[in-house]
Amino acid sequence: MIRRTLPAMLTLLFSAPLLAGQQTLFSFVRPASVVNVITQDAGMPQYNAEQTAEGEVLRRVVFNPAAQPTLRLAPQAGVWDWSAGRFLTLRLQSAMDWALTVDVQVTDSDGRSLNSRIDLPAGPAQTVMIPLTARSPLSQGMRAGPPMPWSYEGQRLLLTSSNGALDLKQVASVSLSIPNPKVAQSLLIERVGLQDDEQAYQAAYHELIDSYGQSTRGQWPEKITSEDLLKAADNREQAQLKTWLAERDKLGLDPYGGVRAGPAFEAKGFFRTEKRDGRWYLVTPDGHPFYSLGVNAVAVDGGRTYVEGREGMFRDLPAEGEPLAAFYGQGNNDDGNASSDGRHFKQGRWFDFYAANLQRTYGKACQTGPQEPACAPFAFDAPRWQAHTLDRLQAWGFNTLGNWSDPELEQAKRMPYTLPLSIVGDYASISTGMDWWGRMPDPFDPRFAMATERAVAIAARDHRDDPWLIGYFADNELAWAAPGDDPKARYGLAYGTLRLTTDVPAKRAFLKQLRDKYRNQEGLSKAWGIELSAWELMEDPGFEAPLPNPEHPEIERDYQYFQQVFAQTYFKTISDALKWHAPNHLLLGGRYAVSTPEAVKACSEFCDVLSFNFYTLKPEDGYDFARLAELDKPVLVSEFQFGSRDRGPFWPGPVEVAREEDRGPAYAAFLKAALAQPMIVGVHWFQYLDQPASGRLLDGENGHLGLVAITDVAYPGFVESVRRSNLQAVGQVRAVLEKPAQ
Repeated sequence: MIRRTLPAMLTLLFSAPLLAGQQTLFSFVRPASVVNVITQDAGMPQYNAEQTAEGEVLRRVVFNPAAQPTLRLAPQAGVWDWSAGRFLTLRLQSAMDWALTVDVQVTDSDGRSLNSRIDLPAGPAQTVMIPLTARSPLSQGMRAGPPMPWSYEGQRLLLTSSNGALDLKQVASVSLSIPNPKVAQSLLIERVGLQDDEQAYQAAYHELIDSYGQSTRGQWPEKITSEDLLKAADNREQAQLKTWLAERDKLGLDPYGGVRAGPAFEAKGFFRTEKRDGRWYLVTPDGHPFYSLGVNAVAVDGGRTYVEGREGMFRDLPAEGEPLAAFYGQGNNDDGNASSDGRHFKQGRWFDFYAANLQRTYGKACQTGPQEPACAPFAFDAPRWQAHTLDRLQAWGFNTLGNWSDPELEQAKRMPYTLPLSIVGDYASISTGMDWWGRMPDPFDPRFAMATERAVAIAARDHRDDPWLIGYFADNELAWAAPGDDPKARYGLAYGTLRLTTDVPAKRAFLKQLRDKYRNQEGLSKAWGIELSAWELMEDPGFEAPLPNPEHPEIERDYQYFQQVFAQTYFKTISDALKWHAPNHLLLGGRYAVSTPEAVKACSEFCDVLSFNFYTLKPEDGYDFARLAELDKPVLVSEFQFGSRDRGPFWPGPVEVAREEDRGPAYAAFLKAALAQPMIVGVHWFQYLDQPASGRLLDGENGHLGLVAITDVAYPGFVESVRRSNLQAVGQVRAVLEKPAQ
């Protein structure tokens, strides 16, 4: 570790001007104050500053290969008082030909810290603004913020997020580090300062969204700037769809999309599963193999975003009395789940940009005048949208309506569909530490069985005899474990249960399991290696169970057994209800985002299909398929996705590719890998429509995930590539079926 002070005057050729409200704390080029500079696995090899290609002068800092090479600044004595500041500002430039990841930590005299990560792109210097209180794009109601850097008052600004908290009157140090560089990385730095107002931050989000719901901060080929462009895009697409649908008619498919090839399967009138020659299949009601190529959330309401309280973010919202004002509504998504944590603007008035754009494209004209009746409140042609959407999906090679799709599409009897079982009630619940969509339902609670019975009865009421329905999903992305690989995450369900009171049925079930096995506290203490003076201590709320360890293997065995029985009880409850209310349809599993081996095994025992949401480049990156093969059950990929940052929405989704042009090849590679797995019976893309750039109602997600933009304009290159891949998949299934038996 090297410590030095920097009081000397360095030659100044040029430095960027300060923003209004900005105060320099320390300049690496022209120091006017004395600070301690401490480096660890880092250094400043040149005493003098250096001039960049743009004529700006900055000081080079080299971060050497190490776990966390660090440059730390501290006052020579005492602490800094930053209580008047809103943002820490850093004038930085990557000295490499690539982007740098820079972690910034501000620490106070009590050891509390505020943390921020800077994704510093290559190119000219920019002013980085770090909020001095916890803040992120969620503070503006969206998952990801607008592209950075951006130009403001002649400067390149880069706004970051921050988390944590500290006493701004007692700031002890500022640290910059680069996490685990494999080779030396150079960063250029000019000054550290404070910003005392919000003007630049607010400007970053001002008039961010145009009248069509698109970002104003970029241009791309499909961007719409007039209603004439919307109508022209629709006319071009209609001609293309007509050609593709005619080609689909020649594929030799049954009415449900099953492949007519090879020896027939038995036709039983409803969808089912069957294994033949080592490969699992979905089988249509007519007895043909069916590889489910689906799309999630094919719905007309996906373009809604909250506008109340942040009206300045939107450039041209319709005024009251204007025809498009019909697409305002009210909502409340302040549900208390982890998905809402830290998010502002999650209730109040919303505007539906997608529905408004549908109205602009092919809605019925609204005539006004003294002799004309008032306009209908929702005038766009819903039947036309439904027919157009189904034409699109079939022309693009899809054959399944995935979860959360419009019921009107299902009723058209053109595509098989799936349905969710959303089980809600006043039953007990358990926190695993994940809780993104809520806590885990307690299947030992009799009220859960009642809620399940009610949910299944309602879901099956109008679908019991519908052959187009493939089956039902058992909820979605439940928190079977917490994030991470440590035991506390792996056994989050067991730990969370033992922390509860004995009013919770799951805790009583767990304690009974342990009592039946060990009889008393002495037996449990010996097996777990703990000192439990009385059994009643385990009954107390907040009981902290021990971590698994090799010296006491019974700890892990007990956790595993409880989680196994928990999952079995959960899936059996749903399976029993479905067999009674919907005996003709499949139980399609739990749409796992996070899982445990116990949960997956239990699902295989009571469900017809295992389902996983794989946000990975290939299915096998999301789970151990050797373990899945041991369970010998069909698998459905219920969600997958690839997104980029160059089409408007600011978030690329969980799986990012570099450009829009890379989404098609990524889709093709994923589907090819899925077809190579004999237990996978289908893949469902998430989702039909891009999320609003300003954040969807549910949780503020604003991803470029769609086949279709919020303007209802399809991404032509992507859908052409997807169509090609889907048709190849059908051809591959046909080839397998027609292959002579060995």
